[in-house]
Amino acid sequence: MIYLDHAATTRLDPEVLAEMMPYLGDYYGNASSIYALGRESRKAVETARELLAAFLNARPKEIVFTSGGSESDNLALRGAAWGLRLRTGEPPHVITSQVEHHAVLFTCQALEKQGFPVTYLAPDRDGRIAVEQVAEAITDRTGLISLMHANNEVGTIQPIAEVGALARERGILFHTDAVQSVGLLPVDVRALRVDLLSLSGHKIYGPKGVGALYVRTGVRLAPQVTGGDQEFNRRAGTENVPGIVGLGKAVERVYRERESEPERLRGLRDRLIQGILASVPECELTGHPTERLPNNASFIFHGIEGEPLLLNLDIQGIAASSGSACASGSVEPSHVLLAMGYSHAEAHGALRLTLGRENGEADVDAVLAVLPGLAASLRGLRRDASAAVGV
Repeated sequence: MIYLDHAATTRLDPEVLAEMMPYLGDYYGNASSIYALGRESRKAVETARELLAAFLNARPKEIVFTSGGSESDNLALRGAAWGLRLRTGEPPHVITSQVEHHAVLFTCQALEKQGFPVTYLAPDRDGRIAVEQVAEAITDRTGLISLMHANNEVGTIQPIAEVGALARERGILFHTDAVQSVGLLPVDVRALRVDLLSLSGHKIYGPKGVGALYVRTGVRLAPQVTGGDQEFNRRAGTENVPGIVGLGKAVERVYRERESEPERLRGLRDRLIQGILASVPECELTGHPTERLPNNASFIFHGIEGEPLLLNLDIQGIAASSGSACASGSVEPSHVLLAMGYSHAEAHGALRLTLGRENGEADVDAVLAVLPGLAASLRGLRRDASAAVGV
């Protein structure tokens, strides 16, 4: 199989698994226990916290471990919004964009139902939000801004550092969902000027079911999971020690390859994009042409439904996606593409190819050998079907 869906998830790194194994067996203690077995688990959790803090240019006490990116987004948005409401007595205005992951969008919609005013900024055709849009949307009541670092479907990178500077100048909390960018882009919380940052282990060759939220010192969050004082009273529950250890190891390897791997992927991405655009008629690149993740190649194939294209690629041993993995069971077109101005019919022809560590030039060549013929065949079938019904 040629796996080209690394934006959905990644293979667990063997080094990560080896690091986790002792904590799945012999070192099974609860990290909150005071005896030796518990202290061993606590030591492992805090070592991982230090690794992640160093990677993000943060302090260890600014790292809160969670179950993944979605929980981190929920804790950031609900926690910050309710923290501000409890402090000021009124619900703050929230600014986000129409192209966020559903973990952010659905949370903002839930906050709206609870009385929090929310502004959803529209992107341009490339999926970008301009700093000027954010500035114009700010009101006297604005307390929180949330913009993703890079889009999970089309790969477009947002101007996070510039928005961060604006938010810091206005005294507004700023959250970014960096689930897709960690390991592919520089992620320095000081340079980006963010107050809150979400990430997930399984996007960087770590285990599923673990993530983290960076919370800048001084930011008050209303806990969303209560019942214990774990994670500095920000997230109750017995820590997932093996998962946290795995996340720390995954981050350690990502740091080692922080320059070489993104550059290698960028070369494969560009070759893939150029090859597909040159060989498949009526095909359009989606997302920003240059300000995009180094591993993301996303397209719209006009006149083709994405689902049969994906199924035929799967038959050929190529795993790809039509967009967000979290919405893969939905027949609705991508909310990201619709927000970018594409029609429902166009959005149904989406294909996302995302590269990773195990991919090389041979994989790109295999896709380029198969995809043009598949596209032509599917267009022919569609024309025949239309002719048969007199359309």
